[in-house]
Amino acid sequence: QVQLVESGGGLVQAGGPLRLSCAASERTAINYAMGWFRHALGKEREFVAAISWGGGSTDYADSVKGRFTISRSVIKNTVYLQMNSLKPEDTAVYYCTAALNIATITSRRGYWGQGTQVTVSS
Repeated sequence: QVQLVESGGGLVQAGGPLRLSCAASERTAINYAMGWFRHALGKEREFVAAISWGGGSTDYADSVKGRFTISRSVIKNTVYLQMNSLKPEDTAVYYCTAALNIATITSRRGYWGQGTQVTVSS
């Protein structure tokens, strides 16, 4: 069982940056791909970004390409989501996820964190 703990959410003005972190509890998680989804009020949970276990492959939703960057630290067993040029429509609860590969992440069959709220004011 992999436990994931997100941090870094908060309130930010439109156009500003914010960085989310997700720490994995198990050392074996370094062999897992990791990613982020978000769930806005009244909408379905949607894929945001994912990164392979080695960091060599990444995938992004079209809505965040060029604005968000996913990265990971193997030493710290942590994945990051750097969010720049934030928009009010980025407001959501952001969830960290971990799975064997990116395909499993995008199919929503991985482990999940509890989520962290991101609110972007206009």
